[in-house]
Amino acid sequence: MEKRRCGNSDIEVSVLGIGAWPFGGTNGDYWGPQDQKDVDRVVRAALDRGTNLFDTAEIYNGGRSEESLGKALGGRRAEAVIETKIAPSNCSPAAIREHCDASLRRLKTDCIDIYLVHWPVRDFPVPGVFETLAALQRDGKIRSIGVSNFGVRQLTEALQTGARIDVNQMHYSLFARAIEIDVVPLCLQHDVGVEAYMPLLQGLLAGKYKSADEIPQNRRRTRHFNGHRPGCQHGEPGAEKECFEALAEIRGIAEREGLTMSDLALGWTAAKPGIVSVLVGVRNMRQLEANTRGCSLKLAPDLIAELDRLTDPVLQKLGSNPDYWQGGQNARIC
Repeated sequence: MEKRRCGNSDIEVSVLGIGAWPFGGTNGDYWGPQDQKDVDRVVRAALDRGTNLFDTAEIYNGGRSEESLGKALGGRRAEAVIETKIAPSNCSPAAIREHCDASLRRLKTDCIDIYLVHWPVRDFPVPGVFETLAALQRDGKIRSIGVSNFGVRQLTEALQTGARIDVNQMHYSLFARAIEIDVVPLCLQHDVGVEAYMPLLQGLLAGKYKSADEIPQNRRRTRHFNGHRPGCQHGEPGAEKECFEALAEIRGIAEREGLTMSDLALGWTAAKPGIVSVLVGVRNMRQLEANTRGCSLKLAPDLIAELDRLTDPVLQKLGSNPDYWQGGQNARIC
């Protein structure tokens, strides 16, 4: 598995990053129950295959994701790059230290490799947030500082504090290309690596669904879907027609190339400028093998251009707003 360097740090991460949100899940959680034995098996096999990045967050399954990952790594902690995230509501200086220590305990480690602010901070002074993170870095509790879901203004404000930010984790896929317009160029300018999450759009780009009505309600809340659907909060018309027309074309390309739709979606994402890792949820060995294959592909430039062209109508319909859950003045990413 290819490794890429995160920003100006000395940390190299695998192109495939394991999204650990399902880890530690129960019936009441977003992804449902997850057996620890499957987590152990996936983590060991991922390390054996050269995948070293594991992404979690303090809010995933009430902290149980971090606990599950810590158990699974066991004696192989040194082979892994652990990335976890702190909620912006916990970003007062005192709370940052408290919550970092809690994550360290759950992960069973004395150092977090990459510590991210999960969403832009609104309730606390931004300089104080990043000064505290830099202090944790000096103390050896974290190796690298990152952010998640930071737009141009928000990332610029964070960089102006003087903190070295090595990663910006953003929603990016064939159907979520808004960051190409302004965010990726800014990241490239400041040597901030981009980690792409939801590259399969929760199964849509894997070809799991033939219509929007087949998709579970909690997975069709993004601006791709009509805002009148239950659970949506964005109030926009969506891009269902554009998405499913493009999916039909992508399905045909996959058949022509002898690949799966997931292969195309992951290979395309990994090939894009600025991307250091593609974060994909992995619950079992079948998914690990499929995602490893997709992120290892080297798609031809003309195939990438063809996929760009086919999905451009979705980009044009949804526009430059990189918040795919909220629209207009309610967008949280700016």
